[in-house]
Amino acid sequence: MRDLRGLREGARDVQTLSRDDTTVYEAVAYLAVDGRVAGTAEVAHVADLPEETVRRSLAVLEEKGCVEPGDGGYVLGPHDWEVER
Repeated sequence: MRDLRGLREGARDVQTLSRDDTTVYEAVAYLAVDGRVAGTAEVAHVADLPEETVRRSLAVLEEKGCVEPGDGGYVLGPHDWEVER
């Protein structure tokens, strides 16, 4: 099992996330399968959500440690599962 000490309080509890937050997180994970950094526009397209909603959700997810800023977008934060290709 991975060391999850890097997760912020409440980050493991998915029940604290809204439906949009969860959808955005899943879009970032989907893009991670191809090793891509998730930009706001690309996440909005994949999640079929407005960019403003995506920006708000990414801010929530970053605060919880679920995603981290990457090179021009976001990448997954510490997690206890693998992304399979």
